[in-house]
Amino acid sequence: MKFGPQLIVILVVGFACFYGGYTISARTGTEPGYFDAVEAAGYGGGGGEKIEGISDEMNEFYQSLGEEE
Repeated sequence: MKFGPQLIVILVVGFACFYGGYTISARTGTEPGYFDAVEAAGYGGGGGEKIEGISDEMNEFYQSLGEEE
């Protein structure tokens, strides 16, 4: 069996999909490291630092959840 034309089509479509996804991703405005930021004291989060974007009351509440009794 000859895979020449099928292979070329698969490579062109794969490259076009990669390029399109990369182009869209680069234009979303999401900064690198955004998804690594701790937003709440969930699993592994809330190491005692002030969490940005919430009130002091909520920050104290989240910190109290992690304290052992």
